[in-house]
Amino acid sequence: MGVLNLTDDSFSADGLAADPGRAIDAVHAMAAAGADIIDIGAESTRPGAAPVSVADELARLRPVLRAVGGRTPVPLSVDTMKAEVANFALDEGVAIVNDISGLDFDPAMAPLLASRGVAVILMHMRGRPADMYAQAQYDDVVMDVTRHLQRRIERAIGAGIRRDQIVIDPGIGFAKQAAQSFAVLAATGRLAALGRPVLVGPSRKSFLTQATGPLPAPDRDWATAAAVTAAILGGAHIVRVHRVPEMVQVARVADAVREAADASVAGPARVLR
Repeated sequence: MGVLNLTDDSFSADGLAADPGRAIDAVHAMAAAGADIIDIGAESTRPGAAPVSVADELARLRPVLRAVGGRTPVPLSVDTMKAEVANFALDEGVAIVNDISGLDFDPAMAPLLASRGVAVILMHMRGRPADMYAQAQYDDVVMDVTRHLQRRIERAIGAGIRRDQIVIDPGIGFAKQAAQSFAVLAATGRLAALGRPVLVGPSRKSFLTQATGPLPAPDRDWATAAAVTAAILGGAHIVRVHRVPEMVQVARVADAVREAADASVAGPARVLR
């Protein structure tokens, strides 16, 4: 999943709010480079980010979606917590709604998604980006995240969203300190046991600097590659990244390693001499 930020304050320094032409070119470039999905967002969710109005979010999305919606060789996802924005995006050809609030922010979101019959990504988060780190307190972060996502799955199904339309995201970096994000990343396999595809989004996030030392976000791509590999080997089905060409290579090698491991487990026993 390639990331396209139509914001002016993206933490990853790739915001394209002021230049729809470059954003449209970026969509096509990511598809050509091997992205399977492109996730387009127009509201920053970096720590401490201020909320964006529906009008501002739509103003950023409108020119890009009207140019590329339904015209790309890969499905588009919209990263929004607002039902009105999601509805507009779906009308413009978007196929997936990525709601980082897990359907908590806007009570109209779940009924909308159920009525439209589209895929939804449900993420674990506490609070909102402006205050989420204050809520990064857990007895067992992996267990708490797993239980939270199970409840969100059940809630979505109860609202009429089909189980096979749901993807889950543990929310790396959201309401989690660095050590907690690493713990959740290491437990990707436990999340896969919930029976839904798992999306992991470690790309360029600040938790990586606990291991690397201080680095600006654009310089965290090598660290991202390590996290993407760990996620895939742990069972992630989708990885959300900024640098598509490089991470396509990383993902393909990690997939090959996982497939070889699966084949080894399934194959006949051999005696080494």
